[in-house]
Amino acid sequence: MTKRAAKWSILVTLLISVLGQPACRQPRTVGQPQKENAMKNDDNNERRAGEPEDPRSLSDAEWRQRLSQDQYAVLRRGATEAPGSGEYNKFYEQGRYLCAGCGQELFRSEAKFDSGCGWPSFDRPADAEKVDEQSDTSHGMARTEVRCARCGGHLGHVFDDGPRQTTGQRYCINSAALEFKPAGSEEGKTEPGQGGRGDDEQQAATATFGAGCFWGVEESFRTLPGVVETAVGYCGGEVENPTYEQVCTDKTGHAEVVQVRYDAARISYEQLLEVFWKSHDPTQRNRQGPDVGRQYRSVIFYQDDQQRKAAETSRAALEASGKYKSPIATEIVPAKPFYRAEDYHQQYLQKRGRGSCHR
Repeated sequence: MTKRAAKWSILVTLLISVLGQPACRQPRTVGQPQKENAMKNDDNNERRAGEPEDPRSLSDAEWRQRLSQDQYAVLRRGATEAPGSGEYNKFYEQGRYLCAGCGQELFRSEAKFDSGCGWPSFDRPADAEKVDEQSDTSHGMARTEVRCARCGGHLGHVFDDGPRQTTGQRYCINSAALEFKPAGSEEGKTEPGQGGRGDDEQQAATATFGAGCFWGVEESFRTLPGVVETAVGYCGGEVENPTYEQVCTDKTGHAEVVQVRYDAARISYEQLLEVFWKSHDPTQRNRQGPDVGRQYRSVIFYQDDQQRKAAETSRAALEASGKYKSPIATEIVPAKPFYRAEDYHQQYLQKRGRGSCHR
């Protein structure tokens, strides 16, 4: 080697040692040894006494201590679970999904659907400001990575192939990055951050409607701004805790209904009534289209006298409008106990990426 070549070799070596070589990230799965640092952590950033803990200031050692092995691999190293292996992949209970790292609310059950991809899928975050999206060109692909806006933890990716009837987006999220809190749970994870629920669900009002097959009726209400939660079930009968098979005999007296919990400050009961009338044919008695039986009757179960008056006024206005030649058959009756239907009925169309019910 000539002296000139030797000098260049030494210079290149020095540059590499100072600047470092660009890392080539390889696909990883949860549980594999992690050899590369895919996330920047400031291990020397010390918090001053008395200051609220900032999860972004935690050292790598602190994260290792706080998180499980799988949580650490996903949130702090950008690992990916094997498809179909996550706890929340085939999981549709009502509640909220928090960041497993800092407790910030990220997603809600009403946004979850079955995409068939093998990972929990949501069509939108609970709040767009709760997640950060950034370009990811690793593994030879151009994707959009999703991170928790509070702690910077890796969550998954977002794609433009979600349900077209809602947002058209699919947030493909690792189960290990999430912590689930059931509906009615008042406390979220607060370590290391200040994660917790708002009080919108605690103050929600309730409305109950029957308008035929509850799959499609629920979808009419589920995505309305101001609707906190929807659930399908049975109401108006005499049998306690009926099953779907029992209700289908048309002998229990129950109607298939959707129970809507809503924030009255954002959407009124009168607005819900408008959606109710548009979601079915209220002139059909004890049926809707091909579905025949009293379980498919058009009915409004009012919770109080205010709802009763609003429902009666709304029905009278619809009758006076002349929209229908036949009389309105909708019943307006006091609410009876609501029995939640089997889990596979909940968000039935949403789980299948469908916007309407064709039975």
